[in-house]
Amino acid sequence: MSDQPGTLERAVEATLFAAEEPMSVEALAAHLGGLEPAEVREALSVLQSHYIARGIHLVERGGRWHFETAPDLAHLLRREKEQVRRLSRAATEVLAIIAYHEPVSRAEIESIRGVQTSAGTLDVLMEAGWVRPAGRREVPGRPVIYATTPDFLDHFGLESRRDLPGIDELRAAGLLDPVDEAMEAAMGGMGRFDPDDDADDATDADEDDGEDEGFALP
Repeated sequence: MSDQPGTLERAVEATLFAAEEPMSVEALAAHLGGLEPAEVREALSVLQSHYIARGIHLVERGGRWHFETAPDLAHLLRREKEQVRRLSRAATEVLAIIAYHEPVSRAEIESIRGVQTSAGTLDVLMEAGWVRPAGRREVPGRPVIYATTPDFLDHFGLESRRDLPGIDELRAAGLLDPVDEAMEAAMGGMGRFDPDDDADDATDADEDDGEDEGFALP
């Protein structure tokens, strides 16, 4: 196949350009008249190569495809100053646990952290678009379970959860302070927290969404 877009590639390109949200291979195949997914994947591969050196890129996030501005040109399109709001320590810990263990319930999150998790902490993550309710656990009480979203993958530049860094990578990048215990606990490295080390986080402390260390909200 030529590395220049042909009829099928142009059809996929036009469909993605007009789509209101990212599309999966299966959705593209169905939209384009019941094509085989393999045909669509091949067309996407050609388009991805075609756009790699251009001002916009074709990217896959969580199994869905869309166009986005090339990372090195994003600053040219900003018209307003971004107001950075940092996640609290509690929210950062909860996000890490959900990312590495999803889907998880609030009780399971609390079991890993060793302290109570307020509904407000989960609300902050859902308002950011990084966490979503993912159904209910089929156990007594049927608790709500939570998972990450495609926006979470997109914000952190991940194609899928398989691209999440391991504990050694995080440590080497200096990203484990001050939430190293949370991240290691989330990945099964340290077990539960010692509540005495997190005295400020007891019960009501999760309501604090102030300027603490952690990831920055857009």
